[in-house]
Amino acid sequence: MRQELVEPIAQLKRQRHAVILAHNYQVGEVQDIADYTGDSLGLSRQAASTDADVIVFCGVHFMAETAAILSPAKTVLLPDLHAGCPMADMLTAEQLRALKAQHPGAAVVCYVNSTAEVKAESDCCCTSANAVQVVQSFPADREILFVPDQYLGDHVMQMTGRRLILWPGYCPTHARILDTQIARLRQAYPGAVVLAHPECPRPVRAAADHVLSTGGMLRVVRESAAGEFIVATEIGMLHRLRKDNPGKVFHGVSDVAVCPNMKRIRLDNVLWSLQEMRHPIRVPEDIRVKALRAIERMLKIPGG
Repeated sequence: MRQELVEPIAQLKRQRHAVILAHNYQVGEVQDIADYTGDSLGLSRQAASTDADVIVFCGVHFMAETAAILSPAKTVLLPDLHAGCPMADMLTAEQLRALKAQHPGAAVVCYVNSTAEVKAESDCCCTSANAVQVVQSFPADREILFVPDQYLGDHVMQMTGRRLILWPGYCPTHARILDTQIARLRQAYPGAVVLAHPECPRPVRAAADHVLSTGGMLRVVRESAAGEFIVATEIGMLHRLRKDNPGKVFHGVSDVAVCPNMKRIRLDNVLWSLQEMRHPIRVPEDIRVKALRAIERMLKIPGG
C-alpha cells in the first residue's frame, strides 16, 4: 500500500463525513483502506444503513447506482466513470419491456448486476447470495423472467427445481474459467476444497465442492477445517481470503479471471474523488422510485 496516500484519504474522509465501500474484487490497496469490504448484498445493505454524507463506492457503475437509489440524500461518488459492467450492458430497459410483453403476467427477477433502468422494470432484485431465496419467494406457479445472468439463473433452476426464462447475459470474467483448469488443480492439490461463484458456467459449478457468492466463500472458509482452497472467481477475491485467513492457502483457478473494470480504481482515484467530489452518480427520480421498490423487496426477504 502507498502510505503517502493513506493519510490524505483519511483526512478528506473525515472532512467530507464520507465512507468508503469496496467490493471484494477491488485491488488489495483499495480493499485495505475501505471502511467496508463485501459482496453486492453486503454493500447494498451498508449503503442503505450508513449515516455518512458521502459514499465513495469502489466498485462498478451499477453498484454506485444502487447506493444512489437507496440513499438519495447522500452524495455517491464513483472514482472512475469507466468502471462499468459488461453483463449490465447486455440488457437494456427496452429489451426487458419487449421480453415482458412476450410473457404477460410473469414476474421479473433482476440480478443487481444491471442498470437502474432495468431494475425499475423489475419486480424484485437479487444478488448471487440470495437469488435462490428471492425466486422461492414467488408462488410456484408464477412464471419468472430471470435477467440478465443466464449462469446464475441456471444455478437457481438447479437449486430450486423451477423453470426460469433466462436472458442470455453473462459475466465475461467468470466465463473464462474452465472446468479443465479445476481438474488440473485438483490433481496438483488433492486435499483442497473447490469454491466456485454462481456466475460460472455449469461445468465449472459442477466441478466445485461449493457454489457460493463471495460473502459465502468467506463464511465457508472461515468455518472450514480445511487448510487449502481452489477458488473459481475473479482473482481480487484472493486478497480478501488471504487477509482474513492467514493460516490457509488459496489457489486461483485462472490468471485471466480478471475484471478490468473492477481494477480501474486505485488509491490515486480514491484520493482525487474525495478532493474533487468526482464522479457523482445520480438516478432520475422516476427511475429511482421504481428501482427502489425492487431493491427493497429483495432486502425484506427472509434469508435473503
